[in-house]
Amino acid sequence: MTFEEKHAGNGSQVGKREPYLGEKHQANWKPVANGKGQVSVKQEASGKRDMPRKSLNVYSWQEIQRHNQEADLWLVIDRKVYDVTGWVDRHPGGRRVLGHYAGEDATDVFRAMHLEFDIVQRYLKPLLIGELALEEPSQERNKNSQLVEDFQELRRTLETMNMFNANLVFFSLHFIQILILEALAWLMLWYFGNGWPMTICISFLLTISQAQSSFLQHDIGHLSIFKKSKWNHLMHKFVMCHLKGLSTKWWNHRHFQHHIKPNIYPKDPDIDVGPLFLIGDLQPVKYGKKKIKYIDYEKQHLYFYLAGLPLLMPVYFNLQSMQVMYLQRYWGDIAWVSSFYIRYFITFGPFYGIFGTVLLIYFVKFLESPWIAYVTQMSHIPMKMSEEENRDWFTTQVLATCNVEQSFFNDWFTGHLNFQIEHHLFPTMPRHNYHKVAPLVKSLCAKYGLQYVNKPLLKAFGDIVRTLKKSAALWMDAYYET
Repeated sequence: MTFEEKHAGNGSQVGKREPYLGEKHQANWKPVANGKGQVSVKQEASGKRDMPRKSLNVYSWQEIQRHNQEADLWLVIDRKVYDVTGWVDRHPGGRRVLGHYAGEDATDVFRAMHLEFDIVQRYLKPLLIGELALEEPSQERNKNSQLVEDFQELRRTLETMNMFNANLVFFSLHFIQILILEALAWLMLWYFGNGWPMTICISFLLTISQAQSSFLQHDIGHLSIFKKSKWNHLMHKFVMCHLKGLSTKWWNHRHFQHHIKPNIYPKDPDIDVGPLFLIGDLQPVKYGKKKIKYIDYEKQHLYFYLAGLPLLMPVYFNLQSMQVMYLQRYWGDIAWVSSFYIRYFITFGPFYGIFGTVLLIYFVKFLESPWIAYVTQMSHIPMKMSEEENRDWFTTQVLATCNVEQSFFNDWFTGHLNFQIEHHLFPTMPRHNYHKVAPLVKSLCAKYGLQYVNKPLLKAFGDIVRTLKKSAALWMDAYYET
């Protein structure tokens, strides 16, 4: 059977792709170079193949959109069609990220989430199976092509303005701040002793250090500091694993899903908080109609204060990180995270002993938790939540995010995540440039009638609870409906 027979009979393929010269195929239709087995990762990375391709198949959007299953996954980047089915398990950002864009145009998300395009293109090259037919638009027909073009032009403008270049002095000072807080906590304990007043004092110092480490690891995880991905990855291990005791791979695989499909059921794991909380307009009605009542959802806004705020970091994130590391056998992350606990035992063990040091670690996580919970939830929970609507990148991000007013304190307290819209549109952009690009983003929103939401910090905090109350009311209406 020839390569072309793989797609035969669908009636929507517009053209044929000639196979590579010397290329053979196995029963599962994965290419084999000259009968010597599958193309190795090294070959993929170098972009080398035995012989160059002669021509490419051309496809319609109708055909591409059929390949949107886990076992049959195509996507489009810059009008080129890629079959990434065999690559998903090796994708550094996790398999689900690719699955969320199956059968769709992924041009803007590809540019948003990657740093060194020349290297990434080498991995894409062996996955190329064709291109869009000439008469087909560059993205699905339901998307606003002019908006897509204007956003891409905005990105090119920002690249010309060097808005994606990091100020290393800024990030160095931020890193030094963290180290000073850690050192100061130990010095105060060494000098004044481990009495209760001093223990409370150093706990607050360590809480500030941990929260600021959270923001720094977020920057590094998005490749927004160094120009080389490998340096970002190495520094991410140090900050996330060694300074915070959490897995980088767990965070990447979870957080990137949130970024590419924010507030979209069931693709965004950050809004999958049932059965403890019901958020948005869809989930409460679904639970209500099915007469599901795990807890009293009428009071879920109170559970947010009692459980959501204090337990996010020490229980939910910490246990989930450990579970993923163990089940997925992330030995590198396990070693790095172990160094976090070893450092704490060496540093604080002489003052508190092993059990006391463990209590200190989790007390600090308990104090940090409300800070991180408020900052991460204020920009998304009050915004639109929906099932997949296949919107363009710009619209998807703007509808699901909101900003908080800028001030020196707000910038520091939120790690510049008060510019959530700009961050979601340009994840690899260094955060110190968000305020510079915000007027341009706001202007593009106004041109296309999209609301650019910007609110005071305390109102943003309050909107979380108000949204939980609204969702609870929707659940009640559906649950008690006769």
